[in-house]
Amino acid sequence: MSTFNNNISKSDADKILALGSATLYEAQGAYGALDAGIKPVSNNMKVVGPALTIDMRPGDNLMIHYALLQAKAGDVLVIDCKGFLEAGVWGDVLTTQALSIGLAGIIVNGAVRDAANIIEMAFPVFTRGLSIKGTGKSQPGKVNVPVTIGDCTIYPGDIIIGDIDGVVVVKADNIHNALSQAIERENKESNFKEKIEKGATTADLMKLHDTFRFLGL
Repeated sequence: MSTFNNNISKSDADKILALGSATLYEAQGAYGALDAGIKPVSNNMKVVGPALTIDMRPGDNLMIHYALLQAKAGDVLVIDCKGFLEAGVWGDVLTTQALSIGLAGIIVNGAVRDAANIIEMAFPVFTRGLSIKGTGKSQPGKVNVPVTIGDCTIYPGDIIIGDIDGVVVVKADNIHNALSQAIERENKESNFKEKIEKGATTADLMKLHDTFRFLGL
């Protein structure tokens, strides 16, 4: 991930990856998380970058091949094949092309295959599942249009952040504010951890005792 669009610098991307998806999600008001069904193929995979969206038919990956002709280094392909799990729309051949372009990674609302090879190639792939089955290459679709995964709508250029905890989407014009809020949240939590190590409790720090009493606990 050496190249990014104007919305995010390499330095900011490194900070975002260090903070993690959960912190960015909380920092922007518990908003923008994809559902928990989408996870990295390998637990150490991380991704950050602007979305290049693909709206495509289940079981057919023609539009992925088309989108790769438009993709730029640093992009994150967000592939919506409607959660269909009975065909692997992405594999090691497409991964080879993605690496040659310099893509940051992909998010697939569906299934991929060749997982072992993808892991060996160290390319970040976040997916709903795995399938050994292949796809057709004949159905139309759309590139760079809004796509909805679960209850989250992703627009072209939105910033995608993914790691072992999951995937969160941050609007491009809010990424710097979200990063600032995330750093502030991380500092607060670090302060909490230091106090806990010195004997404080989470109930004290979060002022939960009144809630306990109200609930009769």
